[in-house]
This record gives sequence, C-alpha cells and structure tokens, in this order.
Amino acid sequence: MALFLPFPATQSRKWLRTEEGTQRKGRGLMDEYQIVEEDFNSKVKEMLSILGERRRFFPLDLSSSALLVIDMQDFFLSEESHAFVPSSKFIVPNVQALIEAYKKEGLPVVFSRHAHKGPEDLGMMGKWWSDPMMDDDPFTKISDSMNVGDSDILVRKTRYSMFHGTKLADMLRDKGVKKVVITGVTTHLCCESTARAAFMLDFEVYSVIDGTATWEDDMHLASLRTSSHGFSVPVTTKEVLEAIGG
Repeated sequence: MALFLPFPATQSRKWLRTEEGTQRKGRGLMDEYQIVEEDFNSKVKEMLSILGERRRFFPLDLSSSALLVIDMQDFFLSEESHAFVPSSKFIVPNVQALIEAYKKEGLPVVFSRHAHKGPEDLGMMGKWWSDPMMDDDPFTKISDSMNVGDSDILVRKTRYSMFHGTKLADMLRDKGVKKVVITGVTTHLCCESTARAAFMLDFEVYSVIDGTATWEDDMHLASLRTSSHGFSVPVTTKEVLEAIGG
C-alpha cells in the first residue's frame, strides 16, 4: 500500500507488515503497513515520465487559482485511525509548503472536512461504507499539521466531491478563481471526484502528483493517469511553487 510505485510494478517495493491491525471504536480491523522504501523523489520522477505525455498548459500560470486541500483529517492522517493512509506522511510537508505559498501570495486556500451530521445525509456513502465519518467523531477534525487560518475557506462535505451539495463553486467565482490545484486524500476517491466536478464546472484543474495520496499505489497512479487523459493536468509541488512565486 505505497504511494509511488513504478508502472508496471517492479520488485523494488519493500514492506514491513505489523502482526496486528489497528482497531478503533470497535469498527473493525485494518492491516497496518509501514513503508520501508523512502526514495520518494525518485518515485515522483518515474511518475512524471509516465504522465509526461498528458501534460498541458505549460508554462504554468496559476495567478487566478485556488488551492484545494481535500480531507486532510485525522481520520486519514493519524496512525491511530483504522483508515490511516500510510503514504500521507510523505505529502504533508508538500501540502504545508503549498498552503504557505498560496497564503503568501494572497491566493485562496480551501480546506474540506468530510463529516456527516446525521443518518439522513449519508446516502450511498452510508450503504457503501460501514464506518461513515460522523461530525461528532474527533478523528474527523482537520489535522493540526494543516495551517487553517481565519481567512481560509472551510467546506464541510458529505460526498466525495468538494463541489457536491456545497456553495464552493460560487465562492471561488466570487474570488475570481478560474483554476484549482488539487491536493489531499484520497487520490482515487475524493481528489479525483473533486477534479472531475471542477472540470465540468469549467475550472482549469491541476492535480499535484506528490501532494495527493491514497491507500494503494496502483489506485494512485491509475487515478492520475485517468484524470490526466481528459480533465486534470498532473503537476509537482515544485512546479506549483515556482508558478506562484513560492
């Protein structure tokens, strides 16, 4: 369950699996994996070589963009949570750098927090998942590692996409935003769904390769490959920082 793995798979991936899973609030067990291989930068380069043919709109112009920080909550970032995304620890510094740079340039930063206030708004999320993220669960708070400020936009969502059932599109347009940069978790669910929705609303979409994460490497890469075919441009943290002067 790594973040970055060359495609096709090689034998360079190494894992250390603990003997016991992590249990929280009686919700069941989930095997916990710890990443041994930490050559993060080389994996990013390998993914860039795979996704290179899908790169558009270069050189980057992100002057009218907003940074979307999707579901960086303890539910996914805390090792005490059964839904912990092991590879999230690699993207936290990158997301932090992007948040700081966007704020420095006076560009909008939007944080999403997935949380249901009651069974009435669960919909298919309640049918699909046995452990919906409820508003009163302490693990649904945004991680302390994220610098959420008073001027930032905070969106509570109940579906994968940040745009579904929220006023995010209107809020972004009111601020003159025409482009969105996608970061956070999980790549193939909430990040990809948000990217698709943004594209359908005529925003120019960029997905940060080393600023998004999910549980399995093949899902991460497959999502980025699919997204880059028709609605989202794959970029790196470094490229975004350079584009906005960070």
